[in-house]
Amino acid sequence: MSVQVEKLEKNMAKLTIEVPAENVEKAIQSVYQKMRKNINIPGFRKGKAPRQLIEKMYGKEVFYNDAIDQLLPKAYGDAADECGEELVSRPKIDIVQMESGKPMIFTAEVAVKPEVTLGDYKGIQVEKAPVEVLDEEVEAEITKEREANARNITVEDRAVADGDMVSLDFEGFVDGVPFEGGKGENYELTIGSGAFIPGFEEQLVGAEADKELEVNVTFPEEYHAKDLAGKAAVFKCRINSIRVKELPEVDDEFAQEVSEFETLDEYKADIKARLLKDKEEDAKKVKEDAVIEKIIEGAQMEIPEAMVDFQTEQLMEDFGQRMQAQGLSLEQYFQFSGMTEEKYREQMRPSAMKNIQSRLVLEAVAKAENLEASQEDVDAEMQKMADMYKMEVEKVKELFGEYQLEEMKKDLAIRKAIELVRDAAVEA
Repeated sequence: MSVQVEKLEKNMAKLTIEVPAENVEKAIQSVYQKMRKNINIPGFRKGKAPRQLIEKMYGKEVFYNDAIDQLLPKAYGDAADECGEELVSRPKIDIVQMESGKPMIFTAEVAVKPEVTLGDYKGIQVEKAPVEVLDEEVEAEITKEREANARNITVEDRAVADGDMVSLDFEGFVDGVPFEGGKGENYELTIGSGAFIPGFEEQLVGAEADKELEVNVTFPEEYHAKDLAGKAAVFKCRINSIRVKELPEVDDEFAQEVSEFETLDEYKADIKARLLKDKEEDAKKVKEDAVIEKIIEGAQMEIPEAMVDFQTEQLMEDFGQRMQAQGLSLEQYFQFSGMTEEKYREQMRPSAMKNIQSRLVLEAVAKAENLEASQEDVDAEMQKMADMYKMEVEKVKELFGEYQLEEMKKDLAIRKAIELVRDAAVEA
């Protein structure tokens, strides 16, 4: 396989990759072996037709697309390793030549890691973040603990009120026709949470359990499903149950139940100490962010759009995984929130850009200061992961291949860079 690299503007590169003809032939033959069992040719038993006859009837290109799919991942991966550039986006692939008996030639247009010219990164002046715990914050923590220890009591003698938790069946209709994704059973909903389309939850107030009702709403004009945007809908609903929270009293007995302390005063003092520690950590993070922001402002780098696109997609994937962990698909989230995928992706782009800029300048600092992860750093990180997942450290080490280990070392070097610029900063 051969790779040619052409540098383009704005930190983009075009790789021209040539796969040997013998590899192409092997891939086509492999596809033929898999596909022939599903091809009927008169005069031959199913799956026994010769390749040449199939190609004559359906065209030589009949196996090309699947052969390309078989060849591309490895060919591009090998080219990415061999090209001498650090590639930082998904490639835009264009097939130049695909023909039996000839090499496959394709191009891949991809972003390359930008060069960074650092400005000042030591002695950066930042505003000192105040660290103080207010009584109201202690009370808020106690309220959270009360909520966590509340009992859910089923209500049978009244209708739905704001703040109630209901189990709900619903089905949505537009112009009398049910629409996809508009049906749910035993859906747990807290009235007033804003989880549904604006106007939906408010109309459940006053509804009685085990009785059906209709909720009339209008989908937002920018709703992600274009066929529903701006349209009026009717949801046929049924409240299966109504529940309210019964909060415990705040006294010494409550403190004994939720902590190791005997009195409420001791419990409050412990909460205040924990909040203070958290605020100190938050202040440290605020300082880090402020320092990194100023380093970015003083640095020079040209970020290719494809790199931002790639980082945005990764953020979208991470968000989708978090939604799945909560039992919702991205499509359901967008439907219930009234957000569109395009709008959410656009909102993610500034975060994607900031992530890229931060990583690049910190890598540049690590390089300038010769910051590297020692074996002791790696061993400590491995032990931390073992403790987190309750595994033997040797088992954790077995999970790390060469690539994963190198990525860990890079991350550890980045942490050292963060500590260096943070500790060297001046708080005003």
